[in-house]
This record gives sequence, C-alpha cells and structure tokens, in this order.
Amino acid sequence: MMIRNVIGSVLALIGATAAVWSPFRDWYDGRHGRDYRIQDLFNGISDTGAELRGSILLPFAFAALVTLIGLVLRSRLLVALAGVIVLGFTVLWMVRQGQAAGSLTVGGVGGGLGYGVAWAVGGGVLLLVAAAVMSGRTSAESDHTEPLILR
Repeated sequence: MMIRNVIGSVLALIGATAAVWSPFRDWYDGRHGRDYRIQDLFNGISDTGAELRGSILLPFAFAALVTLIGLVLRSRLLVALAGVIVLGFTVLWMVRQGQAAGSLTVGGVGGGLGYGVAWAVGGGVLLLVAAAVMSGRTSAESDHTEPLILR
C-alpha cells in the first residue's frame, strides 16, 4: 500500500505542476492562458488581458493547493477534486473559446489550441489517475490521534 501512495503522490505532484505551468504556455492562437481573465469563463472570452492574480492561473493554483493538502492527509477524494477542478475550468474555457471563435481548431502554425491546453488536460487527468492509484488511509491508520509528522 505504501508503494501505491508514493506512486500516486508522484503522479499527483506532476499533474499539479503541469496544471500550474499550463497558463504560462500558449492556449489559443498564441495567447497565453495567463492572459484570460477568470470572469471571461463566465461572461465570454474578451480581448482584455488579465493580471496574473486574476487570470485562470488562480483556479489551477487552488487545485495545486488542494492536491498538496490531499497528499498530506492521504485523501484520494481531495486529489480527485483537484483533478476535477483543473479539468472543469479547462473545459469551461474551451466552451467559451469555441463560442467566441465560432469553433476550436487544433494545431496549425500560430493558430488553434496550444500546448497550454494540453498541459492543463494532462495535469487534470494525471490528478485523477493519481487518486485512483493511491490507496489512501486505512481505518487502522485513521484511529491514531497523533499527527502524521510524529509517526
């Protein structure tokens, strides 16, 4: 069981890193993910740029925080929730971008979906795989009242 938790933890860390790194890559037509405002996901994509703290990096950073908490607590549910957050915001962005552009295209020189979207999707999927691989805490471990650090 310990090996499963280690492998799941490594996969979760890689997935969270990919998700947080994705806004710094091209998402669509050469525009970086950090340039999309969070409110664009709910009100429609605009040409207005975003400050870093108001960009779609924020939900991915939150998902990374949830991942870290999930790993410390060995909670499969929290790691899976982080994956759902990443995939949910990525799919929501894809829907809004598709509405704004009329369609989504893949590839092309300087056009279409960029590597940032692939990193976000890959990170979200890795988080879900990590949650499936992890064995989590057993009932015997959860009966102890001492902190994890002291064990």
